[in-house]
Amino acid sequence: MTIQESLNRLKEGNAKFVADKLEGKLQDSSRRVSLLDGQKPYAIILSCADSRVVPELAFDTGLGELFVVRVAGNVANSSSIASIEYAVAHVGTKLIVVLGHQSCGAVTAAVAGGDNGYNLNHLLSHITPAIIASKQGATVNDIAKKNVELTVEELKNRSQIIKNAIDKGDIKVVPAYYNLGSGRVDFLG
Repeated sequence: MTIQESLNRLKEGNAKFVADKLEGKLQDSSRRVSLLDGQKPYAIILSCADSRVVPELAFDTGLGELFVVRVAGNVANSSSIASIEYAVAHVGTKLIVVLGHQSCGAVTAAVAGGDNGYNLNHLLSHITPAIIASKQGATVNDIAKKNVELTVEELKNRSQIIKNAIDKGDIKVVPAYYNLGSGRVDFLG
């Protein structure tokens, strides 16, 4: 599957999700058995851990179709980057989607600031550049979109594996934003 075919498939799946017409294919025992010898997902999704954002449903996919990495704020930290590198280098996936969303709690917490303890402070520090890069008075949703854009750049800048694959034309990194009420995914840029 080409990069464009992968992107089109995500868009088509999201249209089905928004229209409440999920097909729910590739989710049975025969599909599980067919994946015993390996996986060949057509897209990598770096998504927030928010329980309201479920990439497999939002794109109407089945087992083995998406390589999903979930972390609060969909941040590019060492572990999430390493997971994505694995899929690029060893699974052959050609599309990475960084999926932010409306009313992100991690972005809200980063904007609020304060001491949230060592681990959460560290995670939220990855969102601080989006706050700084946003216009004065930007909403949480505006900052969440900026965070997605900057995370796309982080993946390109912090990973030689991803950068090399992009330079060779083997992979594309795309920013996207999930709307909670409608379920629609807007592909940004």
